[in-house]
Amino acid sequence: MRDRYLPMSILALIGGVMFATSAIAVEAPAAATEHAGVSLKPQMLVQFGGFGITNSMLVTWIVAASIIIFAQIATQQVKPIPSGIQNFWEWLVEGLHNFLENIIGRELVAKGFWFFATVFIFILFVNWFGLIPGIGTVGWGHYDPSGNFVVDRPLLRGGNADLNMTTAMSAIFFVMWFVWAIQANGVGGFLKHLFGPKGETSGIVKVLMIVIFFAVGWLEVISILFRPIALSFRLFGNIYAGESILEAMSTMIPWLSPILPIPFYFLEVLVGFVQALVFMLLTAVFTMLIAEHQEGPEHAH
Repeated sequence: MRDRYLPMSILALIGGVMFATSAIAVEAPAAATEHAGVSLKPQMLVQFGGFGITNSMLVTWIVAASIIIFAQIATQQVKPIPSGIQNFWEWLVEGLHNFLENIIGRELVAKGFWFFATVFIFILFVNWFGLIPGIGTVGWGHYDPSGNFVVDRPLLRGGNADLNMTTAMSAIFFVMWFVWAIQANGVGGFLKHLFGPKGETSGIVKVLMIVIFFAVGWLEVISILFRPIALSFRLFGNIYAGESILEAMSTMIPWLSPILPIPFYFLEVLVGFVQALVFMLLTAVFTMLIAEHQEGPEHAH
C-alpha cells in the first residue's frame, strides 16, 4: 500500500532538509538586547563544530517523528475495513492521491506521489504545531525594567517561519524536478523543451523562430531558477507574518492578551492548511509542465 511508504519518504525529506539547512543556516545572536517581536533568524540551541541545531530544526524533528510514529501505528495491523487511526490515515492518503490524480494525471502521481503527499503532510503539521501555545514563548530570556520576563532565545520556533527551512525544502524539490525532467524527456528532449522552436514552420520563418525561441529559452531558464526562491519566500512570508500578527495581538493590549489573538488563531489554522496545499500544488504543476510536455502542432505554445 502506498501509505506505507509515506513514513520513509517523510524521513528522507527531513534528512534532506536537515542537511540543506545545516549548510545554509545563519546563527542568530545568543541574546537580543531589545524585544522586537518574532526574530527573523532562528536561535542556535546546540552546536557541534560546523553543524548546529536551531529551535526551528527541533520543531521539525518533533513533528516528523510524530507523523512517522503515527503512520507506523496506523498501518501496523491493516484491516480490510479500516477504523480508528487507520481510517484517518487512509482517508488522508487516499484523498490526496485522488485529488492529485485529477490534476496531474495517474502516471505522474504514480511517480511523484510520495514526494507531493509528504510535502503536504509535513508542511501542514509543522504549520499547525507552531500555533500551539508555548511555541516561541518558552525559553531563555531576561526581565525588562517593568518586571516582565522577555524571551530572547525560545526553545521552540515555528519551523516554516525559518527561511532556511523553506529554502531547504524548495531546493530538494528543485533537485527532484530536474531528475523527473531528465527521466521524462532525456537530456536532449529537456534542452529541446527549453530552447527548441515550437510549431511547424519552414524557410526563413523557421530560422527566425529558432533565434526567437533560443532567446525565450534563456528566459525560461531564469524562470525555472526563480521557482524554488518563490516557493520558499511564499511559504516563509505567510507563516512568519502570521506569527508576527499573533505576537502583536498578544502584546498590544496587555489586559486583552488572552482573548485578542483567538480570532487570528483560527485564521492561521486556515492559512497553515492553504499554504501546505499551495506548496504541494505548485510543485506538482511545475513537474507536470515538464514531465508531460509533448511536441506537436496541437501543443505548440
